[in-house]
Amino acid sequence: MPKSDHIVLVGPMGAGKSTIGRLLAANLHLPFQDTDRVIEERTGADIPWIFDVEGEEGFRQRETSALADMLSEGGQVLATGGGIVLKPENRSLLQKGGVVFYLTASVAQLVERTCKDKKRPLLQVDDPRQKIIELIEQRDPLYREVADHVVNTDRRSPKSVVQDIVSLLGR
Repeated sequence: MPKSDHIVLVGPMGAGKSTIGRLLAANLHLPFQDTDRVIEERTGADIPWIFDVEGEEGFRQRETSALADMLSEGGQVLATGGGIVLKPENRSLLQKGGVVFYLTASVAQLVERTCKDKKRPLLQVDDPRQKIIELIEQRDPLYREVADHVVNTDRRSPKSVVQDIVSLLGR
């Protein structure tokens, strides 16, 4: 499977991976998949339920399986969950499986984009802003490790981000 077969979006919750991924796939005439949606379809349950019943580790195992399966399919645009980079196995799959774009945004922007979303189990805490800061501190080096390109989405329209990605792909 050539690395160029897949375009993979990584980054924190609220960076715009799903929205940008759908637009990018349409622009490039490629299929689009989101790891979280694939996991929900396979289990028949939503992500918060999986976290409640199986814990984060159970969810991460499902995520690895979904990622491996998705990367074994034909070329497509993939949006990944924010924590997919935590497992070394996933980082290896990402690095080998596609051109990886790390979508970044400021903490303020991430808080604004996620504050009303009750389907983000890791943010169901007293101080979601502080949790986002902790997650970024933990995960930023891992996102950078797997990324071929870093694209800031802060205060930008999804269409302008897609144009940047298409340009970076040389298409």
